[in-house]
Amino acid sequence: MVDDIMNHSVGHRGRKARGESAVMTPELSRAARALLNWSQVRLASKCGFSEGTIRDFENGLRILRPTKLAALLHAFELAGVVFTAGGPSRTNLSEGEPGVIGSNEM
Repeated sequence: MVDDIMNHSVGHRGRKARGESAVMTPELSRAARALLNWSQVRLASKCGFSEGTIRDFENGLRILRPTKLAALLHAFELAGVVFTAGGPSRTNLSEGEPGVIGSNEM
C-alpha cells in the first residue's frame, strides 16, 4: 500500500537535509495516518480542517496552500511521526507501537 510513498529526500523532523521544508504529499498523509491509526476525521480535527479537505487532498482532488500543508506536517510531528528518506516513522511510543513505512525509490 505505501511502499512507494516518497520520491525525494527528507531528513530529521520532516525537513530536507538543506533546511528546506518537506513536501507533504497525499501519499505521505495516508501513510502517516495509517502509521498512527488515525481516521481522516481525526486528522482533520487535529489540523482544524474539514474532513472533506483531508479526503479531497488525499484523493488528489485538492491542492492545499502551504500553510495547510505545514499544519498537516505539524500535526503528524506532534504525534511523533518523523519523515525520513525511508518514509514516515513513529518515534513516540506513548500512542502505540513503533513502526516504519519505507520507500524503495530512495
